[in-house]
Amino acid sequence: MNFIIPSFAPAIPEMVLLALTSLILVADTFWSKRYQFATYYAAQLSLVFVGYLIISSFTTSTVITFDGSFVRDSFADILKLFIVLTTIGIFVFSREYLLQFKFFAGEFFSLGLFGVLGMFVMVSANNLITMYLGLEIMSLSLYAMIAMRKDSAHAVESAMKYFVLGALATGMLLYGFSMIYGATGSITFTEMAKIIEAGNADKVVLSFGLVFIVIGLAFKLGAVPFHMWMPDVYQGAPSAVTLYLATAPKIAGFAMMYRILIDGLPGLVHDWQGLLIMISILSMVVGAFVAIVQDNLKRMLAYSGIGHVGFILLGFIAANPEGYSSAMFYVIIYAITGVAGFGMIVALAKTGNEFDKISDFVGLNQRNPWMALMMLFIMFSMAGVPPFVGFYAKLLVIEEVVNAGFTWLAVVAVITAVISAFYYLKVVKAMYFDNNEDKSKVDTISSELNWAVSLVAIALLVMGILPSSLISLCYSSLA
Repeated sequence: MNFIIPSFAPAIPEMVLLALTSLILVADTFWSKRYQFATYYAAQLSLVFVGYLIISSFTTSTVITFDGSFVRDSFADILKLFIVLTTIGIFVFSREYLLQFKFFAGEFFSLGLFGVLGMFVMVSANNLITMYLGLEIMSLSLYAMIAMRKDSAHAVESAMKYFVLGALATGMLLYGFSMIYGATGSITFTEMAKIIEAGNADKVVLSFGLVFIVIGLAFKLGAVPFHMWMPDVYQGAPSAVTLYLATAPKIAGFAMMYRILIDGLPGLVHDWQGLLIMISILSMVVGAFVAIVQDNLKRMLAYSGIGHVGFILLGFIAANPEGYSSAMFYVIIYAITGVAGFGMIVALAKTGNEFDKISDFVGLNQRNPWMALMMLFIMFSMAGVPPFVGFYAKLLVIEEVVNAGFTWLAVVAVITAVISAFYYLKVVKAMYFDNNEDKSKVDTISSELNWAVSLVAIALLVMGILPSSLISLCYSSLA
């Protein structure tokens, strides 16, 4: 029996991240008592170093290693870079919030790094087992992070709800995996695609397996009708955790869907396309209408996120590289906008007031005009108002779905986008046109967060004025 040593080079960022995270986890037990922020700075430096490793070894070719279970390509590198950037922003916002609400702990950052490791594995997975391992590494970190604030009944309830429903969805996903393996005899995506293309697999088993997989994927992304956990978990979790939950994992979820459906099951495109059309329409409609009646901003953003998932699925429905690229651009922009939106809530939170109700923003223009302007940027970008970058995200997926022959679906998307604009403008109206008897100034927790929110919100405008670089990057990675 000959044992061939696999190439470790494509997975160096993951291996370095694992080593650094394990080191930080151990070191936190003895240095956190003397240096409170040591773990925070170590986590940020680790992310910067891993980001540097990805950029310095950026590849435009496809490299497969570990017996076909791990793939490194430009698609993976770009998504990993944005996961790193998003997580750096999340950690910046979270530090001050955790101090403010007196549950600052190094474990938050250690778990966050393990979550990033899970996302990296998902993005580069080339078989079903690797994908499952990455998903579980990420999910277990999220369960623990949501329940970190032990004195909050809402946080513990959210963690339980997310854990139970997450386990159910994972079970569905695994059941689908087992059926696909039973039908094709392979767990590697490229091998599965070849066997299905050759017509050597039982179509009935494949169809059942596909349905369970799509259900599992829809749950992880928060698409209707598997969205029930999102509003409750977003509202109940501490805002810093919601910020993490609602942003970087969405990029990993997109990559998971791409690897399984496009790399592994392209021969079943007509089957999963029909399922995605139904899920996309339901997500856009429910996201648009239910968000209107929400008075809690985190719940409103949760339903808004459900609607955005519907738009992301439009790129998959187009079923061509241009469509997938537009969905990739959308999910990256959504993650950045999510950091800005939930980051605003975190930045304005004060002890005893999470600042997560729309009523908290009434008259904000009189109490802090700059923050009101930044919130206006964020709401306009989410609504898809030009020249903010959210406009181009919506425009691209709608254009690709029209080019693919689904004009009627594009009409549904435009109608729901117009309806969605109502609840974003409701926040703007509260800030600029509603009167608040309390005229006291509203400040951010720290000047650092003031800068952070401003930087991300202004970036939404700048990227909207100059969108071509990021669009080209996404399209070239999947050309």
